Amino acid sequence: MSAPRDQDALLDHAIHGLSRLDPLASAQKAFVPWQRNALIGLAAVAIVLLALWPLPALTVAVAFCTFGYVVTITDRILIFSRGLRGDAILQISDEEALALPAEDLPAYTILVPAYKEPEVVALLLSAVGGLDYPREKLQVLLLLEADDAETIRAAREAHLSETVTIIEVPPAEPRTKPKACNYGLHFATGELVTIYDAEDHPEPLQLRRAVAAFRKLGDDVACIQAKLSFHNGTQNVLTGWFTAEYGLWFSFLLPGLMQSRSPIPLGGTSNHLKREALEQLGAWDAFNVTEDADLGVRLAIAGYRTAVLDSVTMEEANSDAINWIRQRSRWYKGYLQSWLVHMRRPLATWRSLGTVATIRMTIFLAGTPTIAALNSVFWLMTLSWLLGQPTQVGELFPSYVYYPAVVSLVFGNAATIYMGLISIRENRQSELLIPVLTVPLYWVMMSIASIKGCWQLFRNPSFWEKTAHGLPGAGTGP
Repeated sequence: MSAPRDQDALLDHAIHGLSRLDPLASAQKAFVPWQRNALIGLAAVAIVLLALWPLPALTVAVAFCTFGYVVTITDRILIFSRGLRGDAILQISDEEALALPAEDLPAYTILVPAYKEPEVVALLLSAVGGLDYPREKLQVLLLLEADDAETIRAAREAHLSETVTIIEVPPAEPRTKPKACNYGLHFATGELVTIYDAEDHPEPLQLRRAVAAFRKLGDDVACIQAKLSFHNGTQNVLTGWFTAEYGLWFSFLLPGLMQSRSPIPLGGTSNHLKREALEQLGAWDAFNVTEDADLGVRLAIAGYRTAVLDSVTMEEANSDAINWIRQRSRWYKGYLQSWLVHMRRPLATWRSLGTVATIRMTIFLAGTPTIAALNSVFWLMTLSWLLGQPTQVGELFPSYVYYPAVVSLVFGNAATIYMGLISIRENRQSELLIPVLTVPLYWVMMSIASIKGCWQLFRNPSFWEKTAHGLPGAGTGP
């Protein structure tokens, strides 16, 4: 370990490195002044319009939201159709991966951030032990908060192999995963870097496949995202919903984004990165609670591409509703953080990404949590209409709003369920049929999580809500 003074310098860089390199690229402040003023201005205009012309103002708002719904579901179907193509996802066969001579493989660093997770440290042993990669070229950095005595003790008692090094991250705010990864990156020796959570089980050839993929693709590819799935998808209906959602996301939507050259919101783990490109961009944003999605956009803005690899890392799906809402609200908050960051310079983002990719980034990062939050409002209006057909609700939906809204409701929901059915068929997950057919109940939970995340964006934007792992009944993976 470095001397205390060096530790302070490394910690300071881990926290503020990106904000010093490019202050507008960091989510240290959720809103820059012009964004805050614009939001206040919009709120003031909305209040005035509601006070003076309440019904026309609400009708326009409903029409605007309906238009957003239609655009979002249309784009989602288009992306899904592109993800259905046979060549949408990158395939590296076992033979290609195993054909790489050990002496030609690059040094690889695996970052494993863990906080208050003593129960899953032992899983790290089996995961690392199962990777088919030369041990002399593999470096595993277990990143533990220095004041997390229980997890540190569990790690030391686990008799970790010589490839695993415990790095104690000095305690400091923000207590986020990206801050720990930035600190660990200072100790990395690998040409390629990836992140795994302590409970992850990547398939054994994943590192070799990633190396082969980088060599197969152009120099502008700086990231390879592997697929994520869950080993406890049948534990209960919640894990079923979560597993089906991940299957659709990583097997079809992200490959579809790759085909359309749009920014890819990276997953929290199993993204394999060229260390040189990562450091050039300032690594991760310590203040962003979805640092993965943010990095995916920053890679695209810098001119790099991300490819999606057909190699699966098994994780543990949240089986507890409260725990799931904590995690999902953080994701939604982070998506909004990331969109706000990249729209601080809207013209520069547009010039870098192009019109379609900029709109698509907005749909995914800002639209996903916003629509999830608004769902509650529209569901309540629909329920009140079905129960009593109040005149006020009918007046909000003149014909030019009503018919697109009906199409959005019926066709959009049906299309979403249909995409889920195609996904579980192609992924051979027939056991998830009931969760896919009952997915509207899952959307209710999404709406609650989104409202919570939007509220936290204003109250505590960089607060990282801890997600518990090793929950009862989840099992330990493959």
